[in-house]
Amino acid sequence: MEYLHTMVRVTDLAQSLEFYAGKLGLVEVRRIENESGRYTLVYLAAPDDVERALKFKTPLLELTYNWDKEAYDGGRNFGHLAFGVEDIYAVCDRLMKAGVTINRPPRDGHMAFIRSPDNISIELLQKGTPLPQQEPWASMPNCGTW
Repeated sequence: MEYLHTMVRVTDLAQSLEFYAGKLGLVEVRRIENESGRYTLVYLAAPDDVERALKFKTPLLELTYNWDKEAYDGGRNFGHLAFGVEDIYAVCDRLMKAGVTINRPPRDGHMAFIRSPDNISIELLQKGTPLPQQEPWASMPNCGTW
């Protein structure tokens, strides 16, 4: 068995791409427009996974944009996405400066949570061992839910 992708439904493709690619830094590697099915699929890869994603078509995040509007609540979205990062403090700082709310700050130098424009919870995990605690993160409170 191999992990292929995670699919999340999005309500505004441009806004979601600005978040996932523009702010989070993922790279679009493939796009499928299906007129008869009335949807667009956009496949994204983490920067360090682009070569593997292009070659093996995995691991990927699939954004599904249905052209006909519908509400995605109660189970139509899911738990969270998780990404390993080299420096959790630097990533959270960059995201915060880009206007992203850090719902669960990386107080422990290991884990943080943010949310996409469609309220998908995204976990950021420090690769390797946790970084030493540092301010302002160590004393920053949670904000909202994740």
